[in-house]
Amino acid sequence: MRLVIARCSVDYAGRLSAHLPLATRLLMVKGDGSLLVHSDGGSYKPLNWMSPPCTLAAGEPDDDQRAAGVTEVWKVTHAKTADQLVVSIHEVLHDSAHDLGVDPGLVKDGVESHLQRLLAEQIELLGDGYRLVRREYMTAIGPVDILATDAAGASVAVELKRRGDIDGVEQLTRYLELMNRDPLLAPVTGVFAAQEIKPQARTLAEDRGIRCVVLDYDAMKGVESGHARLF
Repeated sequence: MRLVIARCSVDYAGRLSAHLPLATRLLMVKGDGSLLVHSDGGSYKPLNWMSPPCTLAAGEPDDDQRAAGVTEVWKVTHAKTADQLVVSIHEVLHDSAHDLGVDPGLVKDGVESHLQRLLAEQIELLGDGYRLVRREYMTAIGPVDILATDAAGASVAVELKRRGDIDGVEQLTRYLELMNRDPLLAPVTGVFAAQEIKPQARTLAEDRGIRCVVLDYDAMKGVESGHARLF
C-alpha cells in the first residue's frame, strides 16, 4: 500500500462529475489497484475513490497546470467504464509504501458466521426466486456478507448482524454506493438481515430504500424456537 499526503485537487469524470478543490489530503493507493482520497475528517469514508479494475498513470502537468502550481498529475482510469479520477498534485508532504502481506479477513462472531452460512443455504428466506451468487463478495472497502439475485435477476447485497443497529446500516450503505458504480452489478439493492433490528436502524434503512429482514436463528438451524418468525 502506498500512502501519499499531498496538497491536491481532485476531479472525477464519468457517469457523474465531482470536484474537490485544492487542500491537503491523504491519497491511498492499495494493492488491489484502487485509489481512495481521504480528508482529516468524515471518519472512515473517502471523499472520492476509484475501485478496481483500474490503472494509475502519473504524468507531467501541461503549461496551464504548471502555471497554476501543479507539479504532477495522476490519472486513474476504470478499465470497464472509462470513468476517470484525476488528481492534480501541487505539493507532496509524505510518500511511503508498505507491504501489508496477506490479510486473513474479518473474523466474524460465531453466530454471525453461522447465520451467513445458513442464509446462503436457505436464500429463499429472502423471497421467492432469490438465488445465491456468493458469500463474502469482496469490494474495495471490504466483503459483503452475501451477494444474491432477486426473482427479476437484479443484484442484491445482504449485510448480516446478530443485532442490527445504525452502524450496520451505514456499513451496507457504503457497500451499495460502491457496488452501484459497477455497471456489471448495478442496480444493486440492499437487505439488512439480523436476529434483532433496532427501531432506529430500521427507520434509517427504510429511509435509504434498504429492506429489513429479521431471521429466526433457531428455526434456520432446524430447532423450533417457540417464537413467531418475522420476515
